[in-house]
Amino acid sequence: MAMRKTWLALGAAALALTLAGCGSAEETAPVVQAPAGPRLVLAAADTAAWQDVSAEIATVDQAQVLARIPGILTTLTVREGDMVTKGQAIGRIVDTQLGYQSSAYGAQAAAAQAQAAQAQAELVRVKFLYQNGVYAKARLDQAEAAAAAATAQIRAAQAQQAAVGAVAGQGAVIAPATGRVLRADVPAGSPVAPGMAIAVITAGPTIVRLEMPESLADKVRPGSRVMATGIGTGSGVGTVIKLYPAITAGKVTADVDMPGIDNRLIGRRVAARVETGTRKALLVPANYISSRFGIDYVTVLAKDGSAADVPVQTGPSLEAGKVEILSGAVAGDTLVAPKQAAAQ
Repeated sequence: MAMRKTWLALGAAALALTLAGCGSAEETAPVVQAPAGPRLVLAAADTAAWQDVSAEIATVDQAQVLARIPGILTTLTVREGDMVTKGQAIGRIVDTQLGYQSSAYGAQAAAAQAQAAQAQAELVRVKFLYQNGVYAKARLDQAEAAAAAATAQIRAAQAQQAAVGAVAGQGAVIAPATGRVLRADVPAGSPVAPGMAIAVITAGPTIVRLEMPESLADKVRPGSRVMATGIGTGSGVGTVIKLYPAITAGKVTADVDMPGIDNRLIGRRVAARVETGTRKALLVPANYISSRFGIDYVTVLAKDGSAADVPVQTGPSLEAGKVEILSGAVAGDTLVAPKQAAAQ
């Protein structure tokens, strides 16, 4: 009887150990639950390809103020940075020889007038005598020719004097266009020659001028988008309006229309990027990115339903509200929006 009780006690103990082992096995295999929130499967999409290029603030054209006569630049009333209007007189060139020439031609005109008066008086006298039968017709013709020649000499001297005055009038230095004076480095009192540049003035609207490698000549065309920084108060986004057909020193030039350009410093270099076509990129909404201590993270969902924060390298995108993932995640990964983004 005692032996039977012992065996019953041992059996009960073994059954209890077996049940305890089953319970502990169930506790070591918990069910993994996927995090809640919006999900996105990464896929490569077409986006604009950009190329960094050299650029400067410029104008469509630049007008040179040239000297038209030789002489001395007596006055120059503008400085660099001043605004001028088309036709405005900004200086004067004086050639002292023109004054002497004008005086000489004036004296010739006065002498011709005296000769013409004398010839006219002689013509009147000869005509009277011819009418009274004293002189022959040949003498009258001679007097008429002398009077006509004297009158022609008056007109010639006056025309020469007017020509000298017109040349002297070209000494006025006139602005050929409305714009801002870029250079005016010839000081007053300097001798100048015809064709010498006295000042340079901007002409036309202010633009951003690109200088690109010739390899981009077939990729950039009118209408291509351009982004620039440091241009003024504008958005920094514009379009190519003109592509110059000539290639100089391995560079191709393009003009970009961009609103809000600061035209106070023409020729200033700025950083720019031009659209050169399309490429594949991983674009995600910005709310799928979380930043901690200067590092960007995305939450990647694994096949077993677990999620992990993965560091990624991101870049800006022109699409509103999106960023580009450069590395750290690949196409096909499933992203989960962070809790704060899901709450929004």
